[in-house]
Amino acid sequence: MNIYPKLRMFGLGLAIELFCLPAPAADLDRAAIEQLLATANKTHPADLRRKDLTDLDLSGLDFQNADLWGADLRRSNLSNSNLSGLNLDLTVMSKINLSGADLSNASIFGVHMGGANLSHANLTGSRFIANLDRANLSHANLSNVDWGVDMKNQPMGLMRVSLNNANLSGANLTNANLNKALMRMANLSGANLKGAILYDADLSKANFSGADLTGADLSGAHLKDADFTNSTLTGTKFTGVKDKATFRGLDSSKGIESAVFD
Repeated sequence: MNIYPKLRMFGLGLAIELFCLPAPAADLDRAAIEQLLATANKTHPADLRRKDLTDLDLSGLDFQNADLWGADLRRSNLSNSNLSGLNLDLTVMSKINLSGADLSNASIFGVHMGGANLSHANLTGSRFIANLDRANLSHANLSNVDWGVDMKNQPMGLMRVSLNNANLSGANLTNANLNKALMRMANLSGANLKGAILYDADLSKANFSGADLTGADLSGAHLKDADFTNSTLTGTKFTGVKDKATFRGLDSSKGIESAVFD
C-alpha cells in the first residue's frame, strides 16, 4: 500500500489548518489596561513592558504612568493618547495610529514605525531614531525635535531617522534637528522649517513647495530633483549641497537673494 499520497494530503491539510488559525489575542484588553492605569503612579507604573498590545483600541488613554518599553503596538489605535515624556525604545509600532497623540519629549530609539499615522501629533522636544518611512506626519508639531544623528553614540554604525516617502505637509519643524536624516521623496509642502537643521540629509526628490525654510541649514544635503517652487529661502544655507544643478522651482522662491550658496 502506497502511503505517501496520504501523508502528502495530511501535511497539506495540516498546513491549511495552521494557516487558518486565528491570530493570537493580545495579552491584555482595553478594560484591563484602563484598570492598570487607574491605580498606577510614577513610583509604581502600569507594567506593560514587552506586552503584546496589537490591534487594540487604546485611543484617548493617559499612559504617563505606564511602562511601555518593548511593547508590541502594531496596528493599535492610540489616537489622542498621552505618551508625553515616555521611554518607548524598542517598541514595535508599524502601522500604529497616533494621530493627535501627545508624544512631546518622548524617546523612541530602534523602532519600526513604517506607515504610522502621526498626523496632528505633538512631537515637540522628542528624540527619535526610528524608521518612519511612508508615515503620515501631516500638520504634526515637530518643533525643537532632536531627530538628528549623535556622532558620539554610534557603536553599531550610523543610526538615523528614516522619513523616506513620509508626508510632512503642513508640519511645524521650527528649529528641528534632522541632520543626516533619510528623507527621500518626503512631502514637506507648506511646512514650517524655520531654523531647521537638515545638513547632510538625503532630501532627493523631496517636495518643499510653499515651505518656509527661513534660516534653515541644508549644508551638504543631497537635493537631487528637490522641488522648491514658491518656497521661502530667506537666509537658507545651501553650502556644499549635492546635486545643486538639479534644483527645481528656485526661480519662484522668495528670499532667494539672501540664501547662502558656495
